[in-house]
Amino acid sequence: MEIDNIQKVQESKVKNNQQFIQEINRIFELQKGTHLQLAQTTYQERRAKLMRLQVAILETFKEEINEAAYKDFRKHPMEVQVSEIFPIISAIKYTSKHLRRWMRDQVVPTPISSFGFSSRIKYEPKGVVLIISPWNFAFNLSFLPLVSAIAAGNAVVLKPSENTPHSSKLIRKIVSSLFDESEVAVIEGGVPETTHLLTKAFNHIFFTGAPSIGKIVMKAAAKNLTSVSLELGGKSPSIVDQSADVEAAATRIAWSKSLNNGQVCIAPDYIYVHHSIKDKFIAAYKERINKMYGDNPQASDSYNRIVNRRHFERLKNYLEDARERGAQIDLGGVTNDEDNYISPTVVTELDESALLWQEEIFGPILPIRTFSKINEPIEYINSGEKPLALYIYSRNKKNIQNVENNTRAGGMVINYSATHYANPNLPFGGS
Repeated sequence: MEIDNIQKVQESKVKNNQQFIQEINRIFELQKGTHLQLAQTTYQERRAKLMRLQVAILETFKEEINEAAYKDFRKHPMEVQVSEIFPIISAIKYTSKHLRRWMRDQVVPTPISSFGFSSRIKYEPKGVVLIISPWNFAFNLSFLPLVSAIAAGNAVVLKPSENTPHSSKLIRKIVSSLFDESEVAVIEGGVPETTHLLTKAFNHIFFTGAPSIGKIVMKAAAKNLTSVSLELGGKSPSIVDQSADVEAAATRIAWSKSLNNGQVCIAPDYIYVHHSIKDKFIAAYKERINKMYGDNPQASDSYNRIVNRRHFERLKNYLEDARERGAQIDLGGVTNDEDNYISPTVVTELDESALLWQEEIFGPILPIRTFSKINEPIEYINSGEKPLALYIYSRNKKNIQNVENNTRAGGMVINYSATHYANPNLPFGGS
């Protein structure tokens, strides 16, 4: 009997595998057959599609988006509005405003050696595009690249993350209500589905996620000579020097570190604080966290949870590793296995070999170390991989220029954290 049950399970897995493989193949071939027609769509037609998406996000599905985000993260509706809905609507408005100009041919000079000719650049869609979106902002980071892909006249296969099942299911519902699958289709599922998608010869792949997975995506894309856009994370540092407005720095870092419970690619990963203001900064940070969430953040309806058990255990392991290496917990350090809860946490006196220094944290744990001279954090930042974002809090122009001129990062913000993401006129990226 047991052998029969095992055989049935194996047969079921094979059947399911065959089904999703067939479905992916069908949709890919369908879009291959229609992408040239989409390339011919006019400005008015593309803008109309964006307007339909705007109404769906802002009105039709707004409450369902709030509900899905709460089920996946316990995310407060106000945070959903700020971090999920607002960026999508802003992107649609910005794109709609500029789309007509973007679609125009660009006339360029012709050299005298080609006298009698004229030259122009005609912008064309890529074709069939694959978007692989992450879980931390499931709606935002699925629909923002989708807005660009639609505006450019592409066919799109969107693969949302399996780590946020409620959000992914709703994304599919929204897309299917607005688009024929020959134009935009959503594929749910996990690693097997993504792996098979990566075998297809897409014209472009847009991936947002961890560098380790980005390498897999790029390797798979290379087999088909597919172009890629990699939106990667990393350990984004903050520097707070002795001239900084400590209260403002603590407030802004606390906000950006607490947004989505620290599960943000551009959240401050660690901080270098000048030794003379370390105690003052930590005290200010504690005070700000208390004002945001009270004495017991777990009871606050504004404090999110870690997305799932796997990531909770990862962060809990980082904390346990820090404690074993003699680190000092200056704030928090509280975990709850039943609730995927990790409190806002500050760690100091952390050993260089600790996991919190070696791995991207992606959670509400903030390691702090001190420095005496500005070249110390600069040298440390330059010794690792290029960070996605870098923040400096200072009123010393020389220190600011020193950091700006002698470090490299995807983006740098002075006396604020994470605000550059909201400016559509600035480039953003970690590839």
